Amino acid sequence: MVTIVNKKARFEYEIVEKFEAGIALEGSEVKSVRAGHVNLGDAFCFVENGELYLKNCRISAYDKATVLPPDELRSRKLLLHRREIDRLIGKSREKSLTIVPLSMYFKGRRVKTEIALARGKRSYDKKQTIKERDGTRDMQRQIADAVRSRDPR
Repeated sequence: MVTIVNKKARFEYEIVEKFEAGIALEGSEVKSVRAGHVNLGDAFCFVENGELYLKNCRISAYDKATVLPPDELRSRKLLLHRREIDRLIGKSREKSLTIVPLSMYFKGRRVKTEIALARGKRSYDKKQTIKERDGTRDMQRQIADAVRSRDPR
């Protein structure tokens, strides 16, 4: 199962609520997603005419496609129920939250995108996240060293 993760979004934002959305892709784009040629780093969601779109998501052209490939950075429509869209729009306007994509994956034959209502982190929150990550890494390294030292080879 191919999963493309937006690490930058999890670092830059505090996740409030997650949603699963379908995404409208053209034929060769699905094969590119299956090959993992997707970059969600600068991607964001925006509302236009009551519909939710994914912007700045780069899906590279599939090399073996016979027809003219679609634009790599085009806006792609996210497929959600009307109630979910209205809820996302309302909350993003009301509480100054933003909608960001967290990951893209296959569920059966369909490509799904996990999006989230998120609140931007302050710089001191980001520093705290880095400190926790470093502490966890050091702890894992110490555990691995202790296990290696006990290994009777």
